[in-house]
Amino acid sequence: MTNTYTDLATAGPEDEEFVDILEDIRRYSDLGFALRTFSPQPYKGAPPFTTAELNRVVLESQYMRYVAKEVAMERGSSVEKVREEASGILDEMSQNLQLGFIRLMAYTMNKVFKRLFSGIFVNIEGINMLQQAVQESPVILMPNHRSYVDFLVVSYVLFIYDIPIPVIAAGIPLAGMKIVGEILRRSGAFFIRRAIGSDKLYWAVLSEYVRTIVRNGFAPLEFYVEGFRSRTLKALTPKLGMMHMVLEPFFKGEVYDITLLPISISYDRVLEESLLAHELLGVPKPKESTMGLLKASRVLQENYGSMHVNFGHPLSVRQLCEGKINRSQYNLIPRDLPQKPTAEAQACVSWLAHLIVRMQEEGSRISPWSLMACLLLQFPTTVLTEEGLLWDQLTEKTLWLRRLMLDFGARLNWPDHIPDSDVMSSTVVLHRSIVHRKAGRVYLVQEDEPERKHPLSPEEGVMRTATAVLMLVSYRNQALHVFVRPALLAMAMLITKSSQKDELLSFFCFLQDVFSNEFIFIPGRSSQDFEEACCLLKKCGAIYVTQQEVTVSAAGLEVLSFLQELLKPFMDSYQLMFRYLCEEGDHVFTDKQFLLAVRNLATKLILSGELHTYEALSSDTQKNVLSALRRLEGVTKLNSENNEYKVNKAAVRRTGDMLSGKIRPQNLQAAPDARL
Repeated sequence: MTNTYTDLATAGPEDEEFVDILEDIRRYSDLGFALRTFSPQPYKGAPPFTTAELNRVVLESQYMRYVAKEVAMERGSSVEKVREEASGILDEMSQNLQLGFIRLMAYTMNKVFKRLFSGIFVNIEGINMLQQAVQESPVILMPNHRSYVDFLVVSYVLFIYDIPIPVIAAGIPLAGMKIVGEILRRSGAFFIRRAIGSDKLYWAVLSEYVRTIVRNGFAPLEFYVEGFRSRTLKALTPKLGMMHMVLEPFFKGEVYDITLLPISISYDRVLEESLLAHELLGVPKPKESTMGLLKASRVLQENYGSMHVNFGHPLSVRQLCEGKINRSQYNLIPRDLPQKPTAEAQACVSWLAHLIVRMQEEGSRISPWSLMACLLLQFPTTVLTEEGLLWDQLTEKTLWLRRLMLDFGARLNWPDHIPDSDVMSSTVVLHRSIVHRKAGRVYLVQEDEPERKHPLSPEEGVMRTATAVLMLVSYRNQALHVFVRPALLAMAMLITKSSQKDELLSFFCFLQDVFSNEFIFIPGRSSQDFEEACCLLKKCGAIYVTQQEVTVSAAGLEVLSFLQELLKPFMDSYQLMFRYLCEEGDHVFTDKQFLLAVRNLATKLILSGELHTYEALSSDTQKNVLSALRRLEGVTKLNSENNEYKVNKAAVRRTGDMLSGKIRPQNLQAAPDARL
């Protein structure tokens, strides 16, 4: 197993072998596949546990006994009543993994996947390493989360390769789906409430349940470190609660080691593309229900291209945490008693979580469509909706961008046995819900409107166009992790107008801080990220680098211009929201008031021609701005229940001035009322 991020990022062959698991499966009957012999090799240290025994061990643990007494004293209730409540929580939560239901899911998934996807590609080396890892230590499977399809595809692949089926952390709404919820539970899902808050008993039951699964090697445990499905198809800032729970048995010395396994799931086309765009524009997310699932069956009539499931290199927590955490501190308190994590432990957990997300990004396969989306979004929207973009121009630029991405070390899902023109033509056909090609030009598709008594208002027209643009944005986002570090350096060079390395590094770090909710950066690696950006731009011939200076080459203008344009929607969106808070916003506001007001302002400015990006309309971008300003002390959260914020207009104005280059990093002095 490897240790440092650099080793991990470069581990494994560039052209690792992927096989299409659907190719063989299409030759056999679905029933024959589901009833095949399944004989996985479990973790060698795992005692033979049933689900009922697992639940009993959780409830009778010294930890739960201690917490039950504490809660009973706090509530003025009896211990028996609290333990009864804990038992009810566990009944609601726990999985009930059964092979018969795994076979039922395999039968169903077989039919669904063969209809949806032309192929599901899996890396054999990753599978082989996982088969070995599950026998040696408790394994935590950590896929990214871009689609509802993610939820069972890992179990489906493991069933095919005779690897133990995982138990999977899922949101409680899925449990409420009639029939389907129980099938998911018996396929290994355990269900977690969305809003736990300060419910001490619930936290105790959940954490002890997770720790017991890991401690005893009951089964591989699968969870999404990002917490939620990404509506933008970008990596999300990791959530640390579950991460700490799965690592605690190692911190306390209850297991010798734990294996973390990043899994990168990449789609040519995402089933929920239109739904996600509407959610970002404020349309409420449909409630998970069995009826909704049946209504969604029309997606089976569509083609979604291929899916790649890349099982990453197994990571030893023991090796990764060496020198980062002093585990002896856990010997000072009995293991069965609750312990508040130390600052050192929290920093270690955060570092590991960010590392996993970065590795998920590195392991993803980027489709030709993502490259095309990057380029299409750099043209004015009116060109895409009215004039159309010349097909030959798009083709030429896409092939240029493919070369740049390969220079940057990206892993592309670009067939090498098919002519490039055919690859691009078939890509446009696959994404005909977003663009169409006519008379040698490419146009943005806008949703068909039902017959109306009155014509579309200008504001409704903006939202209609925004839906199509945000669908395009989501596919661009799949490639952003490849470009973001060089793009931050390119933007620093543009704004500072400096070639001095120390000035560029300072502004680069500032941009990382501002946009740390948009892009994933491993804590404490800003200098290495800057050096990586320099290295990549130097490799493609865009810049010259000396010990003190970074200068642009004659051939580098095209590359730098592309990278700067890639970040421009984020820059413009953030500046718009800073402007709103400084000029028009109230000193105290709720998040709902902010989202609505910013959306109205952005719509108005798009119609007037002053704002050119539709990404300012996205609720995720708006929420990320609030998170950034809280971190930079531009806004303060006053009330958790009402989500009320107080704005420090001087600090927000100062942040905006620095982002636009009016204030240079070395000249930034934090005034008492405008501290950054």
